[in-house]
Amino acid sequence: MKKEDILWDDWHRILIGSAPTSFLLEVLIRTVIMYLVLLMVLRLMGKRMGGQLTISELAVMVTLGAIICVPMQVPDKGIVQGIFVLLCAWAFQRGFTLLGIRNSKMENLIQGKEAILLKDGVLDVEQLDAANISRQQLYGVLRAQNIYNLGEVERVYIEGCGIFSVFKYDAPKPGLSIYPSRDGQILDGQQKSDEHFFVCRMCGRTAENEKERNGHCNNCGCENWEEAII
Repeated sequence: MKKEDILWDDWHRILIGSAPTSFLLEVLIRTVIMYLVLLMVLRLMGKRMGGQLTISELAVMVTLGAIICVPMQVPDKGIVQGIFVLLCAWAFQRGFTLLGIRNSKMENLIQGKEAILLKDGVLDVEQLDAANISRQQLYGVLRAQNIYNLGEVERVYIEGCGIFSVFKYDAPKPGLSIYPSRDGQILDGQQKSDEHFFVCRMCGRTAENEKERNGHCNNCGCENWEEAII
């Protein structure tokens, strides 16, 4: 489009574009066809595309959005070309899935790998950094499962698809409180451990002795400690 063709009062171009108004009916027909084809392709890709997406599946979804946009709205582009590209995207997705099934290394590369964020009530700070997850994000996940003390948790995994898997102890143990710091009423009513354990405020590690409690945490290097709750 030339510069002189851009007029600020050309409402037909601004609202509808350079195509004639009758093209709107064609857009409707194109959209219905591409939508039905997209549904068919998603069905072929399997039930996983309707659940929690992995990295590769998310990439496919973004690609599908980009593919169907042009055939629906650009008048000089045919629908058959868009359908062909959709089928190519389906073939790529199925190919990568089969590759992952037959080769575990390729599966880890494509789908991602799980990581342990918390073990025996203690946070793995390095894994949190590697997964780009803050402590408060993880605490929010735990509080949503009625967990308010890291001592209750045996393991927390972040799966390759990004969801959290939480495993609790049968019997709660003393640990770091994850109540929101602004909720003073709850904090004042917390039950302290009879053994008066002290835990690191950063990772939840229990101090092994008085010397460690007065110094750095052996797990994360933090100097701040607080009494464990149960």
